[in-house]
Amino acid sequence: MARLAQTAGLTDVQQEILSTVRDFVDKEIIPVATELEHRDEYPQDIVDGLKELGLFGLMIPEEYGGLGESLLTYALCVEEIARGWMSVSGIINTHFIVAYMLKQHGTQEQKDHFLPRMAAGDIRGAFSMSEPALGSDVSAISSKAVKDGEEYVLNGQKMWLTNGGTSSLVAVLVRSDEGHPEGTAPHKSMTTFLVEKDPGFGEVRPGLTIPGKIDKMGYKGVDTTELIMDGLRIPANRVLGGVTGRGFYQMMDGVEVGRVNVAARGCGVAQRAFELGVRYAQQRHTFGKQIAQHQAIQFKLAEMATKVEAAHAMMVNAARKKDSGERNDLEAGMAKYLASEYCKEVVEDAFRIHGGYGFSKEYEIERLYREAPMLLIGEGTAEIQKMIIGRRLLEEYRFQG
Repeated sequence: MARLAQTAGLTDVQQEILSTVRDFVDKEIIPVATELEHRDEYPQDIVDGLKELGLFGLMIPEEYGGLGESLLTYALCVEEIARGWMSVSGIINTHFIVAYMLKQHGTQEQKDHFLPRMAAGDIRGAFSMSEPALGSDVSAISSKAVKDGEEYVLNGQKMWLTNGGTSSLVAVLVRSDEGHPEGTAPHKSMTTFLVEKDPGFGEVRPGLTIPGKIDKMGYKGVDTTELIMDGLRIPANRVLGGVTGRGFYQMMDGVEVGRVNVAARGCGVAQRAFELGVRYAQQRHTFGKQIAQHQAIQFKLAEMATKVEAAHAMMVNAARKKDSGERNDLEAGMAKYLASEYCKEVVEDAFRIHGGYGFSKEYEIERLYREAPMLLIGEGTAEIQKMIIGRRLLEEYRFQG
């Protein structure tokens, strides 16, 4: 087990961070994850522990109180956390995307105001693109912002907001036609607003309501919600970057690094499924020997381990590409696509190795079996990833004839 998903070329600091996170996962997350998940209970003690470790500020620059680490370091930490419980990685992922968007696109005032408190974990971030009728078509966003003096008035309904209740800062993408005449391409008339709110449910500030948690098949513990804006007034200085019409590009930049994160989650869940499968195969006996000694089971273990290794390598490559300052949408799309598909397959094979016991809530693999499908959808479906990959390949391999 320990030989799988190793990462070459890490610094001493990176290795120390990962060792600390791995130890935290083994001692503080894995022993309680299944019980908390079955109760759909927010893991407050775990989140407090992550705050003490400084993980909410892992990629925030040191000048704002963060650790100033790379995307690779962050992704490897997410991999470890998802190995313990995928929902916990979701709690920090949306926070991380908002912090990244602020770092990359925020005004100096916005960075100074938000990033130090985000690094400390005192402000928790969430971001919101999707809407009830939207699906993967971001250009069809109907929520709208209208300029009114020195403020904007926002109206509309958003959907699938991770950390919707527990967050205190939401980056919301809406349509803003001000300065963008009729006929402007949809992606050029969208703006990201930084919406501050109180944690909780109900009306969390005038004009903004978080109705409650959406009941889900898996990915429990973390709160997934709607967000309803009805005359929500936001000052102009809370337009991300200070200029309207750039929201689509800002969000896509955030989603790009988010796809590396989802790939890392897939790697972590797949690693845990392999661990559970290989352990159970050596504990369970049939026909007078461990089932691990049966060729059919060995074939499954071989396939599972190979998929874990391949997904990890692609995830690391995508993270390093982004850290180098290069465009990585091709690598991130490939990593997200492969890791989520392989995660589903590895989890299912571990489930099959457990036989009837895999169907019991007493066994951890039952939880993983319900969690893995979310990765097939989050940050873009497999079909969306294939579109991105295909278009980028045609750019790279354009035939001149």
